Amino acid sequence: SDHMENIYGYLMKYTNLVTGWQFRFFVLNNDAGLLEYFVNEQSRHLKPRGTLQLAGAVISPSDEDSHTFTVNAASGEQYKLRATDAKERQHWVSRLQICTQHHTEAIGKNNPPLKSRSFSLASQGSANSPGVQRRPSQNAVSFFSVGHHRLPTGKRVPIMQPDHLVDVREMMSQAEGQQRDLIRSIECLPASGHLTSLDQDLLMLKATSMATMNCLNDCFHILQLQHASQQKGSLPAGTTISWLEPKISLANHFKNGAAQNFPAEINKPGSVREEQSIAEPCQLTREPEEINPDEELEDICDNKEDDLGAVEEQRSVILHLLSQLKLGMDLTRVVLPTFILEKRSLLEMYADFMSHPDLFIAITNGSTPEERMIRFVEYYLTSFHEGRKGAIAKKPYNPIIGETFHCSWRMPKSDVATDAGTNSSAHSPLEQVTLPKDAEGQAEPDYYTVKFVAEQVSHHPPVSGFYAECVERKMCVNAHVWTKSKFLGMSIGVTMVGEGVLHLLEHGEEYAFSLPCAYARSILTVPWVELGGKVNINCAKTGYSASINFHTKPFYGGKLHRVTGEVKQNMTNTVVCRVQGEWNSVLEFTYSNGDTKYVDLTKLSVTRKRVRPLEKQGPFESRRLWQHVTESLRDGDIDKATEHKRALEERQRNEERLRAETETPWCTKYFLKDGDGWVYHKPLWKTVSAAQTQQTDSN
Repeated sequence: SDHMENIYGYLMKYTNLVTGWQFRFFVLNNDAGLLEYFVNEQSRHLKPRGTLQLAGAVISPSDEDSHTFTVNAASGEQYKLRATDAKERQHWVSRLQICTQHHTEAIGKNNPPLKSRSFSLASQGSANSPGVQRRPSQNAVSFFSVGHHRLPTGKRVPIMQPDHLVDVREMMSQAEGQQRDLIRSIECLPASGHLTSLDQDLLMLKATSMATMNCLNDCFHILQLQHASQQKGSLPAGTTISWLEPKISLANHFKNGAAQNFPAEINKPGSVREEQSIAEPCQLTREPEEINPDEELEDICDNKEDDLGAVEEQRSVILHLLSQLKLGMDLTRVVLPTFILEKRSLLEMYADFMSHPDLFIAITNGSTPEERMIRFVEYYLTSFHEGRKGAIAKKPYNPIIGETFHCSWRMPKSDVATDAGTNSSAHSPLEQVTLPKDAEGQAEPDYYTVKFVAEQVSHHPPVSGFYAECVERKMCVNAHVWTKSKFLGMSIGVTMVGEGVLHLLEHGEEYAFSLPCAYARSILTVPWVELGGKVNINCAKTGYSASINFHTKPFYGGKLHRVTGEVKQNMTNTVVCRVQGEWNSVLEFTYSNGDTKYVDLTKLSVTRKRVRPLEKQGPFESRRLWQHVTESLRDGDIDKATEHKRALEERQRNEERLRAETETPWCTKYFLKDGDGWVYHKPLWKTVSAAQTQQTDSN
């Protein structure tokens, strides 16, 4: 009871992306179980600017810093607050949690049975009218007004058919809509009077109705699994049971309970019909296509992802999705709502890691193995910042199998760092190997070209291969990445399984490297990205290696986005360089001779990639493939974006089903399977080796 005193004081409250954080005067009213806030202390005697009922609320310290915490009310409303320091946050959090627990337990102890007080809150009645006593004969179905969606009586179906399961799914969708209407009707009740929105029975009804719908969804899933097992014996091997895929998307569950019928083919937008009518990938040419860099134009697309509006508007969808997930659950096959997508494919995101081609090309200009390893570490650590588009964590499109992305960068030779005391034009004998040219007598350009290609080589598991090369500098990088995502409660973790290898052909060196894990934190408030885990870079020929740690923020104290690492010579175990800082801010490199170098990533120049116009791209190139989804997201039309996205995913499922039934293996276009990894079909090390052999024969 000593901790139940009223407390008050100033806190910062997050309003929106435009207004940001604002100081407000907060009062914890323990007797009423309310958290109220005012513009300032002087206006405390006036009506509060906002009030949260704490019964049933969840108080959560944020993992983004030591000052922030959130108050999530049972009504779905949320306050994101920030104290002046960690001690003050702990004071507010502990007092709020005590008050919340006290009033939540009081509801359970003092709440009379619901059947003695039942109110008709059907959407067709007035939300402000007093409750009407329910008749004893009125059952739950009539109370929720499910209406014409009723199962036929007097018949028993031995084995439920797929169409019937679709009917059940639609009935449940209707019930979910009715349940949401019920909650809205409760929340629209006045704050005072005979029947209020804070009525204990109604608060309990809100909680139990949501639990009931979750239970029904679990039962429906069990029914699907049972039916699938019954059907297995009667279907040919390799047949896919298409009806097991949900017929109504998650987003459509939140449209006032109206079951959405898919429009007839004639009513679909032309772009959707186009997406569904593209021929089978294996019927298209799978021969690798040589992309002419001269056809590529400097990219003018700038899809920054700083818009939080859609996430805030669709919070109920996120809450519903989270209620279906379990800790540690693999999210590979979970269809996420469209509004959390950023406007680019995962394949293009890998390309954006190459946005500092000057640092990439400069690696091979290092005069010693030690300097080349340090330059590679510098390039590696600066690549992740530009790979993120804005501060808001959103998810790139999942590439469909066979999807590709091509681009290139042109880097003026004068902008590439060379080694002190050396001439950039003086190359090793290996670099003097002449590669075949399409035309003779062409003047050597004053820029280097870095070409990039990526391909989605597998769907389950989702594996991407990407390759980049600079022919003039005889260097290339080949990598394959398998993305494994898991639900971690209030965050989502993505593990990048795979390996990349950088080849410096003029030095005969190979640098093998791995990738860190990524985490989307605070997914209920302002989602943000954090990198974590240990990665290693190793060059077997020179004996140099690097160990880099991406530190996740501890619960109390600590900095965000911190990274530390060291480069050492394995034979002597000598550390030749240490690095520390933030991977999205400033990095500090300290060398063995005592020199220190600072790299400010926020001021680092970014070279725009060059991409072919849409009309010159193939039907499976990322930007053309996803163009209608991207345009709809850019216009803020989430429904249309969802429709286009569903059409692409449905086409991919149909193609996969057909390949399984015909036992036709998938044919990749640019990458070949090599053990556990994937290798570009025409890597530079093979081209250089062939050119060397040809020159030797001619001599």
